Amino acid sequence: MNQGNAKSDPAGSTWDGEVVRVLTCGSVDAGKSTLIGRLLFDLGLVADDQVTALERDTRRTRFAFEGMDFSLLLDGLEAEQQQGITIDVAYRYIRTAARKLIIADTPGHEQYTRNMACGASVSDVAIILVDAQKGILPQTRRHTLIANLFGVRHAILIVNKIDAVDYSEPAFDTITRQFAQYAGGLDYKSVVSIPVAALEGENIVKRTGSTPWYRGPTLVEYLDTIDITRERMTRAMRLPVQSICRTEGTRAIAGTVASGTLRVGDLIGISGTKIETRVARLLGPSGDRPFAVAGESVMALFADEVDLSRGDMLHGPDDRPVFADQFSGRLLWMSEEHLVPERSYLLKIGTRTVPVSITKIKHQIDVDTGAHIARTFLGLNEIAECNFSVSVPISLDSFNKYPETGCFILIDRTTNDTVGAGTVMFALRRATNIHPHRFEIDKRLRASAKGQEPVVIWFTGLPGSGKSTIGNLVEQKLYAVGRHTYLIDGDNIRGGLNRDLGFTEEDRVENIRRAAELARLFADAGLIVIVALISPYRADRRQARELIGDGEFIEVFVDTPIAVCRERDPKGLYAKADRGELSNMTGIDQPYEAPEHPEIRLTTADKTADELADQVIEFLRERRAISLA
Repeated sequence: MNQGNAKSDPAGSTWDGEVVRVLTCGSVDAGKSTLIGRLLFDLGLVADDQVTALERDTRRTRFAFEGMDFSLLLDGLEAEQQQGITIDVAYRYIRTAARKLIIADTPGHEQYTRNMACGASVSDVAIILVDAQKGILPQTRRHTLIANLFGVRHAILIVNKIDAVDYSEPAFDTITRQFAQYAGGLDYKSVVSIPVAALEGENIVKRTGSTPWYRGPTLVEYLDTIDITRERMTRAMRLPVQSICRTEGTRAIAGTVASGTLRVGDLIGISGTKIETRVARLLGPSGDRPFAVAGESVMALFADEVDLSRGDMLHGPDDRPVFADQFSGRLLWMSEEHLVPERSYLLKIGTRTVPVSITKIKHQIDVDTGAHIARTFLGLNEIAECNFSVSVPISLDSFNKYPETGCFILIDRTTNDTVGAGTVMFALRRATNIHPHRFEIDKRLRASAKGQEPVVIWFTGLPGSGKSTIGNLVEQKLYAVGRHTYLIDGDNIRGGLNRDLGFTEEDRVENIRRAAELARLFADAGLIVIVALISPYRADRRQARELIGDGEFIEVFVDTPIAVCRERDPKGLYAKADRGELSNMTGIDQPYEAPEHPEIRLTTADKTADELADQVIEFLRERRAISLA
């Protein structure tokens, strides 16, 4: 094994020096894997048998290649070796004379931008590679922006393949100047440029003499000396509660200190409350300890009995987090299904997970120019500034000030896939200044005066399935026995409240949101509310259920085959769609997602509308949602 000035770092080993997490990124074929492979080789971290295998694999996979292909040391997936690209994020652990480096080799292809974002989220330094022959490319700008968006504050521009341009200093200076101009508009604390020839090892660990005009440090020299100040240890204390546990008969919380230092005797507060208490004990893996710093997991016991649960945020007496239910943030969309404003997702921030919707896409950020572009939806790998609304107030820290607690992910509520990742910019002022009034006459009293329980009966189904017809009959039957009702019909509200909305997916989502808010208000008035809407998306019906309350929401699926709907075609919509005169019609060129577990399923094939209405009334009797004479 070639001996160098570093040691390999097997998992589980200990290290007293500073740990620096390094991200490598850049455009496709810029040489990221080759750079890291050469770094490992020149530091003496490649065993002799690996060198033999590398020579063999180079001959097998790179027929016209001279020397060794160092990228094969990292491109472990078969798909990567066959295509010569990086797909997954590969990590390497290296000890230099001064530091331990954790290096992430991330994908360069645009479709794998989300993989690169994962590597950026835990990195201190970004090594951004460009091909000296190609210069700055759109993907270079994209990675530079995403790395900064996810907290990287130090950038190293590696102008690779400098040998392919005859080690040209003017070519290096031009690329350096272009990159500095772009990165200067971002929040980087330091940006340096190094000319590199990864295949021959120029300026990685040592100098070969091919770039005598360059007098700066090699890559390893710079990584060994760059000032990575652990700012999170000097910021105000934050500790998201991970779990509640009992020790020695006493209630305690467990969690990881996100920033600052927590000491025995410290006065701490609970975000969103006026409660304060003092830390009585701190327990680590080895028992009692006097303090815990950022990044350390502890169990904390307090001087007073305080009501805490997972997701709560503990903080010091100064510089408290904002407690609000709306905020502005930057979002990287990571799903092939585009983002739709007002659709409900799950927001995971710290240890808290709550329903959230994007109320407004303020603008998309063009990664090439930094320009702001008006958008109504987001596609895969697009970045935008958005307004967010969460179902309940939560602790919010600005990412620029508290990167550990100011970042979040979005989760699809149906698939549980991570569909987005972002950072908090600031809480919206209107969120903290709005204080709902509480009136003496509430929903319970209004309903009691009417002698009924408020409920929302939500009819959904294809166009022409019979929703409005059956809903109308249900209302007549309820009215006949003295019940107070209101019917919200999709066509009717589109003629007034929702007349500004069309039939795109985005407008359909907003149409349902407004209808659900309207139904909630009528239910608050003590009414029995009947809603007849196509409401084609499960996610939006779920959002309506959560808004109204599961106990008061009854989903009725009018299950009519599309062939029967076409035959009925009471409004002539199917005929228009077939003639090409109507677009965005549900069941034709827009999807309808049938309910999976509706409270009531009405099959219209063998029953009359009146019989189906009676079926709804009977359900209400059995459930005792209402009592009928």
